[in-house]
Amino acid sequence: MTPEQSQEQPHPHRWRILGVSLVIGFMALLDVTIVNVAIPSIQHGLHTSAATVQWVVSGYALTFGLTLVTGGRLGDAYGRRTLMLIGLVGFVLASAAVGLAPSALLVVVARLVQGAAAGLLTPQNSGLIQQLFSGAERAKAFGLFGLTVSISAATGPVLGGLIIQAMGEETGWRWIFLVNVPVGVAAFAAAWWLVPRRPRDRREHGARLDLPGAALLGLAVLCVLLPTVLAEGGDRLPLLLLVGAPLLGWAFVRRETSVIRRDGAPLLDIRLLRRTPGFANGVAVGTLYFTGFTGAFLVLSVYYQEDLGISPLQAGLLLCPFAVGSSITAPLSGRIVPRIGRWVTVVALVVMIAGVVAVALLVPTVGTGGLWYAAVPALFVAGLGGGGVVSPNFTLSLDEVPPRMGGAAGGALQTGQRIGSSIGAALSMTIYQLVLRTTSGGTALRAALGAGLVLLALSLVMAVRSLRTDGTPDAREDADTPARAA
Repeated sequence: MTPEQSQEQPHPHRWRILGVSLVIGFMALLDVTIVNVAIPSIQHGLHTSAATVQWVVSGYALTFGLTLVTGGRLGDAYGRRTLMLIGLVGFVLASAAVGLAPSALLVVVARLVQGAAAGLLTPQNSGLIQQLFSGAERAKAFGLFGLTVSISAATGPVLGGLIIQAMGEETGWRWIFLVNVPVGVAAFAAAWWLVPRRPRDRREHGARLDLPGAALLGLAVLCVLLPTVLAEGGDRLPLLLLVGAPLLGWAFVRRETSVIRRDGAPLLDIRLLRRTPGFANGVAVGTLYFTGFTGAFLVLSVYYQEDLGISPLQAGLLLCPFAVGSSITAPLSGRIVPRIGRWVTVVALVVMIAGVVAVALLVPTVGTGGLWYAAVPALFVAGLGGGGVVSPNFTLSLDEVPPRMGGAAGGALQTGQRIGSSIGAALSMTIYQLVLRTTSGGTALRAALGAGLVLLALSLVMAVRSLRTDGTPDAREDADTPARAA
């Protein structure tokens, strides 16, 4: 039993600590989508190509996904507070560098560093929840975390549009990144004051990061994300790297198995995937969900601005109903998931799919004035569904994971989300641009959203599969083995 599990009394300031953690997580996740409405402004302000500007969007997701599991494992070994503070310093400095960079190259490089720092920060959220909460309180905490994820994804375009309108299109995009500096400094002070230190006698003395395992996992993720990013600019040759992803994944599994056999400290205990109820299916549900829905926001934002000619702020506001719907169901689903389990995710995905179908059918048929009557209610319904996916999936996927591996396991879940987000954005934009060459913007929008709906349907299939495979006595008995070993 780990020290975290042996605590008799919960931490008296756990909800304040969670609040600080969620603010930090919101800031890191917000930077995934806040730049969506700023792409034209960045391209104009830097006098560069669309392909280069795309690296500002996708490069962040690339390095974010590369460092998540490693950041989670470091937090497991040396303490959430330490990694949170280190990540915040890197994130704030990189944000300032992006906002002040004089050239497109420096913007992209700083953005890559910012994504890597976010990858250190984000796994500490799920790790702290695993450490500080249990039972119904843990489900409620994950509900708030899911709310943070949903709102950050949907409100990013609104905040980006507001900042650009207030500061001007020429330099307003820089303030999208510079506002992270004061927020990050305040968050650093709050984390320093509130988040508890891990006593030295509770650290993993002599703990070493599994560097070969980290390298193999990082290269496997890179083989998926890099071709996706480059494909948006028309470069097809890197698609050959996709062949290396399963090979490197297999090598990573063999490496981690070898480390476990020697009683070492693996980067990720891969027995969690095979024996922990809900974890493998949870990774699949989350990855497919983010692949299916993330691209919808980017494509809608581009369609609104380029095809219908509305402003970045209006485009952001038209996407906001998703956040409103999510804010209603995310905390509610976190409270009811202990009672009805995976059914929450199944029902939520059905509602989400219905909302996206409505968007695909209605939005291309109306003009600018009709968007408020067509897009707003449809996205609100989609948001009601989306709010019931993320937090229950985290709760159910990590329910049987021992707190000692909570950061790495949470990092694995979020790596799937980041890979899904990057692939989803690239897939949607590629389909949109290809169809747009031969037909109208409305048809292109429907084609891109249709691809997303296929992926959301696959996520629903995995959630239904979980109804039959998770929570059985045999599965829970098998789950005890990795828990005891960890």
